[in-house]
Amino acid sequence: MDAASYVSDNGNVEPRSALIFLGTGCSSAVPNAMCLIQPSDPPCQLCFQSMSIPPDRNPNYRCNTSLLIDYCGSDGEHKYILIDAGKTFREQVLRWFTFHKIPRVDSIVLTHEHADAVLGLDDIRFVLLLPQLDDVSDICIGVKFPYLVQKKLKAGQEVRRVAQLEWRIIENDSKKPFVASGLELVPLPVMHGEDYICLGFLFGDKYRVAYLSDISRFLPDTEHLISKNGGGQLDLLILDTLYKVTLYFWSFKGSHNVHFCLPQTLEALKKLCPKRALLIGMTHEFDHQKDNEFLTEWSRREGIPVQLAHDGLRVPVDL
Repeated sequence: MDAASYVSDNGNVEPRSALIFLGTGCSSAVPNAMCLIQPSDPPCQLCFQSMSIPPDRNPNYRCNTSLLIDYCGSDGEHKYILIDAGKTFREQVLRWFTFHKIPRVDSIVLTHEHADAVLGLDDIRFVLLLPQLDDVSDICIGVKFPYLVQKKLKAGQEVRRVAQLEWRIIENDSKKPFVASGLELVPLPVMHGEDYICLGFLFGDKYRVAYLSDISRFLPDTEHLISKNGGGQLDLLILDTLYKVTLYFWSFKGSHNVHFCLPQTLEALKKLCPKRALLIGMTHEFDHQKDNEFLTEWSRREGIPVQLAHDGLRVPVDL
């Protein structure tokens, strides 16, 4: 038996690695604070509901998008690789690290330097067991967190308890993979608005996963690499979908300026044709149960299983 699998109580062979969705919401998270302090008439039912039901039983309560890869190598040792640490990171640690018994973080991989991806980095010190992480891969953080980047104390400067991080730059090049805590990841540059490149990541040898949290347009090399007719069919595509319908940020072409929305997301799924897809980055427009019913019908029609992910979701995989 492969060291990355184990026999469960029912006798089935199950994978030791897993993907844990720490957050599946947009930058403002869900509930949206404005809906609560400046309620509309009628009020936003989803935001008020998400406050009345405990988050562990409420898939409409969404923190900033973040994924934890619980990676079990061939030696059976677990490493914990975090993708993004946004504004809600402390809440995610309290809720889901404890629930899933995650003891630490070994590596952090950042998609970009926006607030919903990096402003939780100060709280990383709570999940470090060692003096420093094995790998931390960064875009541009020094301005926001100079004390996390600075290596030497200045004259008269006090020693303080902050995260000790070893920074490494990820290049915007899918031909330059890197290794974080034993797992190889391939950068997937995409447009996040026409003035900004954000990174997604492709990983897994036995089970190919692509993670794209912030995208408004594919770049040709990235699209080819993760399409069924290009680099090979994905086992799982985790993909951005911000809104369901036309809102004030949408252009006359029917697309959002910096994010995929549901129509673009579904078109991308038909083009890439993964074996399975989970959607992230949702606003309070999405009702988990109702919209998953719609997606179930779409999946039957198109032959591509797709659902909204939710905070705390754990997906066992053999990477």
